[in-house]
Order: sequence, then structure tokens, then C-alpha cells
Amino acid sequence: MLTIFIAIAPVFLMIILGYLLRRGGIPSTEFWNLNDKLVYWVLMPALFFAKISAADLTSPEIWSLAAILYAGFFAAIACGLLLGRAWAPAEASSILQGSARFNTFIALALAEALFGSAGLQVAVLGSALLIPVVNVTVVSLLSLQLGAGRGGLLGQLIRNPLILSILAGVLFNLMGWQEVPVLHEMARVLGSAALPIMLMCVGANLKLRGLQASAAAIGAATFGKLVVFPAGVMLALLALQPEQLTSEVAIIFAALPTGVAAYTLARQMGGNSLLMAAIITSQTLLSFLTLPATLTLLRWILG
Repeated sequence: MLTIFIAIAPVFLMIILGYLLRRGGIPSTEFWNLNDKLVYWVLMPALFFAKISAADLTSPEIWSLAAILYAGFFAAIACGLLLGRAWAPAEASSILQGSARFNTFIALALAEALFGSAGLQVAVLGSALLIPVVNVTVVSLLSLQLGAGRGGLLGQLIRNPLILSILAGVLFNLMGWQEVPVLHEMARVLGSAALPIMLMCVGANLKLRGLQASAAAIGAATFGKLVVFPAGVMLALLALQPEQLTSEVAIIFAALPTGVAAYTLARQMGGNSLLMAAIITSQTLLSFLTLPATLTLLRWILG
């Protein structure tokens, strides 16, 4: 566990650095707001496109990875829906998101920190498998919970730059255009800048104020995300027994805190955004301890 903690410590230090810089007004609050957009619209799509267009999409390991990640995600969705019945719809929607959504930024950074470029490649594929399914599932369920109209939001999903970059990478790959001069080199350069910047953005978005929100609701979401999601992934790993790197990256996804995009969606759809912010911040801070512990435990269970 100490070895894992040391390996991933720089990832969390980058998150802390982002928080401290924003708190200190360095360089400015506007800078961090614009940085979020840069990561979302440019850097992350470039990283996904560069990695997916060059990946081996014929490997049977992709299907194993998909089955494993979906097992954890849908187990967490079921948990979030069940536990959320004890609260009003606005709070229930935040519990649902807090149980099942994950922080892609941390997943990619951890996979690279622990397993190098090969780990990053598998993590990008895992993100590509999850992002469209997670967005469609969560938006649809929140629409049912909150009674929000889906037309505009589904239109946003179609224009989502992460989903579009995934589809473009798959298209280039299937057409055999894995390496287009200038285009792919530019995508790789932009992608290499994505990880450190987006980790600092995660820290800059942490909101320590408001952590006095319902402890029971935060606990319910945290149980879904940090207990049920890993349990679903672990059972799938025991059943399928994929290659070791696939297992390791799947375990990283299992142990992730909720992603910051959940806060934006809660505001857009009329959920309890203050509770959502508290869930994201609580889980991110807790994951400093639970991530190495979960990675160590699941490694031990899997032998």
C-alpha cells in the first residue's frame, strides 16, 4: 500500500496545488474558469482522439474491460436509485450522480503514474467505453427524477466534445487512418498537456464550504461510489479474469471519486447543486486514503 501511495502522491499533490492556487487568486478566478473550458473542449478531446485512433480495437480485452466497468457502474446506479428513495427528488438526483459518476481526469493520471503509457492507453479506452453510457444513463434517470425536459440536454450530449472525439478516434481507427501527419502530432502535444492541467482544475473546483450538507446523503452517495462500484468491478474481475493490466486499470476506475461534471449537471437540471458539490469534495478528499487502500485490497483479493 505504501508503494502505491507514493506512486500516486504526485497526482493528489497536483490537485492540492490547484486548490491552493485558486484560493490564492493565482493567477485569477477567471483563469481557472477558462481553464475548465480549455480542458473540456480542447485538451481532453485531443488526448482521446490521439489514443483511440491508434489503439488496437480488435483486442478481446476491450470487451472484458467493458463488461467489468459496466458491472460496477450499473451496480452503483442501482444502489443510488435505491438509497435515494429516502430523500426528495432534488437530493436523490445528487445521490444518484454521487454513487455512479467518476472523475475521468484522476483515472487517466493514476493509470499513467502507476503503469506508464500502456496504462494510460487502457484508461483512455475505459473512459471511451464509459463516457457515452454514463452520460446517457444519468441524464435520462435525472430527467425522470426531476421531471426536466430531455430534448435540449440530449442535444448537448450529441455535441459533447468528449463523445465526438471518441467517435472521431474510432472512425479514424476503423478506416486505417491511425497516423495522419501534423494532425496526430498536434493531438499528442495537446494531449500531453491535458493531465497536469486537468488535475489542477480538479483541485481548483473543490468547494470546502458547504460540507455541512446532509451527512446522511453524502454517506449514501459515498457508499455507492466507494463500496458498491468497487464490489461490482471486483465480482466481474473474478468472473472474467482478464489480463493483469486490464484488471489494474479497472480497479482504478472502481475506486475513483465522483467527477466535477456532476455539479454542472445538477445545476442545469434542477438538482441539489450544493449537496452535489459537498459530495464531490468529500469523496475527492476521502479518496486520498481510500484509493490506495482499495487498490491494495482488490489486488490482494485477486491474488
